[in-house]
Amino acid sequence: MSAQLSGILQIAISVENVERATAFYRDILELKHLMSGPNMAFFDCGGVRLYLASGAGAEHAGSNSNVYFRTNDMPKMLLLLKEKKVAIHQEPQIIASLPDHDLWLMWIRDSEQNLLGIMEERKK
Repeated sequence: MSAQLSGILQIAISVENVERATAFYRDILELKHLMSGPNMAFFDCGGVRLYLASGAGAEHAGSNSNVYFRTNDMPKMLLLLKEKKVAIHQEPQIIASLPDHDLWLMWIRDSEQNLLGIMEERKK
C-alpha cells in the first residue's frame, strides 16, 4: 500500500500578537479554542486545526495565504460580523452561479490584518 494524502489536518496563520488574535478567533469568529502555548493557539475549524503562530518563524504576519471559512447563512454572518465591528474588506457577492447553487464570497480582516474569505454554497 502506498502513502497518500487524505485531507488537511492543520492550517497555520502567522499573527503579530497571539493573545489579540486568539481573542478574535475565539470571541469574534466563535471558533472552538483547543489549547494555547507560548506564541501559539489552536482552534477546531470543522475538524481541521487552525494554528495561530507568532514569534520565531511567523515573521510575515498579515500576509498569509488565503483561508476560506464556510458559513450556511451569509446574510446572518455579515450582520453578526458588523455587530462585532469586524473589518469587512468586501461585502458578500456571488462569484459563481452553478446549476444547483450559487457560490457567495465575502472578505474580512482579522485582528492581525490577515485577509479571510467566508463562503456560502447557497442552494438554488
